[in-house]
Amino acid sequence: MADSPVELPSRLAILPFRNKVLLPGAIVRIRCTNPSSVKLVEQELWQKEEKGLIGVLPVRDSEATAVGSLLSPGVGSDSGEGGSKVGGSAGESSRQDTKNGKEPIHWHSKGVAARALHLSRGVEKPSGRVTYIVVLEGLCRFNVQELSARGPYHVARVSRLDMTKTELEQAEQDPDLIALSRQFKATAMELISVLEQKQKTVGRTKVLLDTVPVYRLADIFVASFEMSFEEQLSMLDSVDLKVRLSKATELVDRHLQSILVAEKITQKVEGQLSKSQKEFLLRQQMRAIKEELGDNDDDEDDVAALERKIQNAGMPANIWKHAQREMRRLRKMQPQQPGYSSSRAYLELLADLPWQKVSEERELDLRAAKESLDQDHYGLTKVKQRIIEYLAVRKLKPDARGPVLCFVGPPGVGKTSLASSIAKALNRKFIRISLGGVKDEADIRGHRRTYIGSMPGRLIDGLKRVSVSNPVMLLDEIDKTGSDVRGDPASALLEVLDPEQNKAFNDHYLNVPFDLSKVIFVATANRMQPIPPPLLDRMEVIELPGYTPEEKLKIAMKHLIPRVLEQHGLSMTNLQIPEAMVKLIIERYTREAGVRNLERNLAALARAAAVKVAEQVKTLRLGKEMQPITTTLLDSRLADGGEVEMEVIPMEHDISNTYENPSPMIVDEAMLEKVLGPPRFDDREAADRVASPGVSVGLVWTSVGGEVQFVEAAAMVGKGDLHLTGQLGDVIKESAQLALTWVRARAADLNLSPTSDINLLESRDIHIHFPAGAVPKDGPSAGVTLVTALVSLFSNRKVRADTAMTGEMTLRGLVLPVGGVKDKVLAAHRYGIKRVILPERNLKDLSEVPSPILSGMEILLVKRIEEVLDHAFEGGCPLRSRSKL
Repeated sequence: MADSPVELPSRLAILPFRNKVLLPGAIVRIRCTNPSSVKLVEQELWQKEEKGLIGVLPVRDSEATAVGSLLSPGVGSDSGEGGSKVGGSAGESSRQDTKNGKEPIHWHSKGVAARALHLSRGVEKPSGRVTYIVVLEGLCRFNVQELSARGPYHVARVSRLDMTKTELEQAEQDPDLIALSRQFKATAMELISVLEQKQKTVGRTKVLLDTVPVYRLADIFVASFEMSFEEQLSMLDSVDLKVRLSKATELVDRHLQSILVAEKITQKVEGQLSKSQKEFLLRQQMRAIKEELGDNDDDEDDVAALERKIQNAGMPANIWKHAQREMRRLRKMQPQQPGYSSSRAYLELLADLPWQKVSEERELDLRAAKESLDQDHYGLTKVKQRIIEYLAVRKLKPDARGPVLCFVGPPGVGKTSLASSIAKALNRKFIRISLGGVKDEADIRGHRRTYIGSMPGRLIDGLKRVSVSNPVMLLDEIDKTGSDVRGDPASALLEVLDPEQNKAFNDHYLNVPFDLSKVIFVATANRMQPIPPPLLDRMEVIELPGYTPEEKLKIAMKHLIPRVLEQHGLSMTNLQIPEAMVKLIIERYTREAGVRNLERNLAALARAAAVKVAEQVKTLRLGKEMQPITTTLLDSRLADGGEVEMEVIPMEHDISNTYENPSPMIVDEAMLEKVLGPPRFDDREAADRVASPGVSVGLVWTSVGGEVQFVEAAAMVGKGDLHLTGQLGDVIKESAQLALTWVRARAADLNLSPTSDINLLESRDIHIHFPAGAVPKDGPSAGVTLVTALVSLFSNRKVRADTAMTGEMTLRGLVLPVGGVKDKVLAAHRYGIKRVILPERNLKDLSEVPSPILSGMEILLVKRIEEVLDHAFEGGCPLRSRSKL
């Protein structure tokens, strides 16, 4: 490091530094990648045998991009690689700003002449770009007289600011300067003695105090500290030695005080820690720092916020005490402890649960509630009446207990949407919990907190999400819960749905009682059989049978068609579906209890219409007065990162006119067959199936509603065996055996054999088949149908094609009542069957069948099998003897 002043040329190539200052005596390492900076290093340093000097000038403008970045400052040593890539040079920025009409970059008036201690050249692959790594040493200050551009970089005419050797010798005799020098060295020595306890490399810095002149020592010491850009500029502008030493002493002393304060904080924290608490050193240091700053009183941590949230949660007294115990336990823990996160999550759940918060119910208006239900659903009179009854009770007794309703019916009849409508009518929040496939009891009651990853049950989690304690909660598909080694969810629901027990529901995760009595529970199921009897006993079952064709037509015209048109971006001006066509879709393309397939077919028509409408849309064409936009200049401006000012030009014509509004598409039979294909069902199916003897028409009930079931019987040479096919259950197999036994016993009375001594099965077998062999079948209601098929086979007489039947039989020939009468009658109506034979004791169930359906059908009520046979055959079934067993 030279002690004598450096000879400074009159002109220097300028390397701008943004937000950085190079002081005399400091060493920095930079990487030059920009073409302008590479050109400067190449011409001024690399290509010259004797390396000259360059000027380093600070740049204030934040928009200017420096040619290099400070990699790592050092004192007489190279401190390693690194540093950020930089953009264009200051010269380029200055010209661009001048061209764009902006203020030029503000260069600082003073800089430092620097020489290159090390220079290396590299080539980046695969771009081939040349880069330079330069180690620069600051030498002396200079003042800029004039700044001009030389190619891609700047050159400045400079004048020296540092004192000459003679002036320095005179200044060193100044008593004030001597005193400042002693003060600076004393402060620096105190700093070095403090740093010696932490760093082993301070010895080299200690030597500098004895070998380097004090006017250079001030710059070297300050350059090794972290300080702001303004402080660096202030040190650079300190040309006078007294001012420079004074500022350097102030900066060194401030750095020393910061180290002492940090040591004080560390000592204070270490004195407060015990051996078991040393792992929490970081948090204690943070608290000590807040105490030193004096602002720890205003900052509330999140634990305090959680405690305040618990205070405002409105918990019952016993639960609040439990929460306070957990809160005190949490305060004693540290975030690093294993149980901290689980304990905090538990307290947050307690604070978030709606202990007292309820939905504000508007004044109950039964008429408005009924209108709201009628608007959302067509028909379903029984369900709507039950809801109105509950509202009436609530109006008379506001604290009335909520009902537990269970809607049972086939898919697509509106069970789930009806629950949502109940919430809307009551002005309550709605939450749906799907129980389909749930096999773990913990899904209902939650996991115990001792397990990793434990969570509350679905009910408590749902109440947390809706944030009220009186929502309408839908337990969807309650008949599809399972059970395994993890428990039985259906048994866990017993407490939930029992009004006497759910006021203190105990979730395993929550571990405190929660009141569910304000919740209105609505369950849905396709069948009642899978639901355990104790659970079924706790619910009020409301059956939702399938819709009649007339009801489907009304639902389609009022609800489905508007919804389908909206979902496909159409309106009545684009597509019209007449009632007659909807009726044909219902009769020929759908046979279901609900309306889902009907909606799918309507959606197919809407998609076909959407294709037509989309093809007729015309694109907007440019008018004669509008010129095509040339994007070459715009794209180039955007690619260069330039700003583009855009102006909105109003258009004289309406864009909406570009879409033509043709006449609406009206659906007809031809379009139905083109879009939906040929009809899938017709009224001739039953007649075709019973065209030969040995076939009868029965009615069965399934999880998707009522269905028509054909029974076929055939005789063949054999040994008198009975063969049954069609994936049948045990009960229906017994019914078949029972029917065959009754027919054989009454063969003579039915004119099937001359005398009762003759065996009907002599040398022949009987095969009974239930078509749709892939569908499992079981139940006793096919007894009368089996007898009719066997009598038709043995008598060689055909059964009436317009007649269907259902009923269980006994060995003595009595016809017993069956279930699902409404669904079965509706299924017969869908198939075009006009006569239905029912057990006489099912007369009471006919009140549920809509009057329009009954008026178009003949219902035949019977007590015995003989009456069934009399109605099933054309002209009756004459018996040889009218005596009854």
